[in-house]
Amino acid sequence: MSALLIVLLSFVTRPAAGQISDGVVKIGVLNDELGPYAVLAGPGSRVAALMAVEDFNPAARGLKVEVVFADHQNNPEVGAAIARQWYDTEHVDVIVDVPTTSVVLAINQITRQKGKALLVSGAGASDLTGKSCSPNTIHWTYDTWALANGTARALVNSGGDTWFFLTADYVFGHTLERDAEAVVLQNGGRVLDKVRHPFPTLDFSPFLLKAQSSKAKIIGLANAGTDTTNAIEQGTRLGIVQGGQRFAGLLVFLTDVHGLGLDKAQGLMLTESFYWDLNPDTRAWSTRFARRHWGAMPTSAQAGVYAAVLHYLKAVDALKSDDGTRVVAQMKALPTDDPLFGKGAIRPDGRKIHPMYLFEVKKPSESHGPWDFYKLRATVPAAEAFRPMDRGDCPLVKAK
Repeated sequence: MSALLIVLLSFVTRPAAGQISDGVVKIGVLNDELGPYAVLAGPGSRVAALMAVEDFNPAARGLKVEVVFADHQNNPEVGAAIARQWYDTEHVDVIVDVPTTSVVLAINQITRQKGKALLVSGAGASDLTGKSCSPNTIHWTYDTWALANGTARALVNSGGDTWFFLTADYVFGHTLERDAEAVVLQNGGRVLDKVRHPFPTLDFSPFLLKAQSSKAKIIGLANAGTDTTNAIEQGTRLGIVQGGQRFAGLLVFLTDVHGLGLDKAQGLMLTESFYWDLNPDTRAWSTRFARRHWGAMPTSAQAGVYAAVLHYLKAVDALKSDDGTRVVAQMKALPTDDPLFGKGAIRPDGRKIHPMYLFEVKKPSESHGPWDFYKLRATVPAAEAFRPMDRGDCPLVKAK
């Protein structure tokens, strides 16, 4: 097994006072560099992490910070091996991003055992702040409960009351289907059928034909990345949308819509925690990001990497320590405040709290330029956007 491991940049100044191990705060960006999640995270997450370090300005605080990255290949064994190597021999203090739930759940346990820190942006399973919660993990950007609460509830309440689930057959897909189905049923809808597909899948036609024959008003896509875009594109060719059924993208990123094009994605409803064109602060930061990332605007996963790393460094600076357990506790104690997600907080279960947004993808005629894809349909307040803490079965909460 080989893993890509590169030191991207060091921010070097005098040694910091206090308990910075080895005199260096080392951040590891771990994600999919070449596979189905590479565009939504991948190199863009590395750019976001570096921007966070630069904006924090460690030299002014007497800190030395290094950023490294690796490709977990969407394989839990590969991801776990990289994490152990980073923690045991490379002196990495915190791992960030980690799309692919099966990978992040493995690293979640290793991080706790090693007393390090894990900042999750790309993965979505709500179990990270539920039964699998850890005092060493922060779940920053979104989760499956928030996605289901936003998209599924809105669609059922607007008449989309019969569903067919097309689900990626691994932990993330199962969790997203579970959370979305619960919302559908709670709001008076019905699930007519469901089917699981391998991860990743190129040919969705047999699954889509079954969805088409179900006559369900909504085909819920409990998958992500190229699986989502392939399903929508192939479904369009099969005439599913033209026949009156609608796709519900339960996890859709900006790059997915860009890849599909507005002609195929128009009308798609989706829930997101961040959009580059939300306000002047998000526009300014996203413009900076795009200049460093081939002109592409950031996804929410990449924005979450930036915000989480920035808050992590604030906590390290406050403690003058990079001890993972202590830093995560300090992150929870400090109010969050950044230009992308605004003011917020981190709960005892590790869930970062901020508003979520229900968007509809624009028609081509409504778009005024590149990356102008979404129109805002509703804002879910921070207090309502995520699962109530007492309903998550998090042992950290139960212990209180």
